[in-house]
Amino acid sequence: MREWIRRNLLTVLMSAGMIIGISLLLYPSVANYWNSFHQARTIMDYSEVVSSMNKDDYKKLLDEARAYNEKLAETGFKWTMTDAERQEYMRQLKVEGTDAMGYISIPKLHIKLPLMHGTDEKILQTSIGHLEETSLPVGGKGSHCVVSGHRGLPSSRLFTDIDKMKEGDTWTITVLNETLTYECDQVRIVLPEDLSNIKLEKDKDLCTLVTCTPYGINTHRLLVRGHRVPNANGTANITADAIQIEPKYIAPFLAVPVLLILLILLLITTRKANRIDPEEIITEYLTGKGLKK
Repeated sequence: MREWIRRNLLTVLMSAGMIIGISLLLYPSVANYWNSFHQARTIMDYSEVVSSMNKDDYKKLLDEARAYNEKLAETGFKWTMTDAERQEYMRQLKVEGTDAMGYISIPKLHIKLPLMHGTDEKILQTSIGHLEETSLPVGGKGSHCVVSGHRGLPSSRLFTDIDKMKEGDTWTITVLNETLTYECDQVRIVLPEDLSNIKLEKDKDLCTLVTCTPYGINTHRLLVRGHRVPNANGTANITADAIQIEPKYIAPFLAVPVLLILLILLLITTRKANRIDPEEIITEYLTGKGLKK
């Protein structure tokens, strides 16, 4: 084995470099595909659980969430929560059998992502988080729902392209079987501590999408705000297409086996080419001594 490695050291090093290079090249696409698949699976599971809910349980969840927003409209955002308040928040829109509280769809960006309680880093690595001090995503007068997502992650697109959003663009948030549509009316870039643009406004039903900016530097926050408008179709968005996968995510999975096969063939061919024939060694030795076999 050692002798084989010595004779084929260059080939081994080149093959190892090829594998490492291909792995680095394919990682973003493969990781993005993997996360996109699980995001779609989460949305589909959520929709299936909701569709089988008892009508009374469904109504109770929705009524409690709307009452929660009405209370916030009276007290305003405090930006801090006690343990009891956080526990109360986590009970809102909690659907047994799924971790999602809903999902967000942005047609212009071709994304549909699960919406989760809170903005812990673990959540933001794969999903969109609801800012827990703000209104729940069920709407209502005097409500302002704020959701946050990362951009620029090599493993998932999330809000990477949100800077393309302009006034007039729309997105939807689906919670239970209720779909709320929002139309962008302003885009702001602010410092992280500036909360003046995500406050409650009387009689308005608002939603703001938040991410870091500039891309890769993240010193500021990009705020894309929208106001509630009537739904285009008047119904919830059923996720029959939730597990469709974009072709660009399939390509890496087709390429990897082909590349591995080519690599194996390269190693086999090289090994055969470098294999020393014992008969040749004997012939060379005898010739060197002036003898014939």
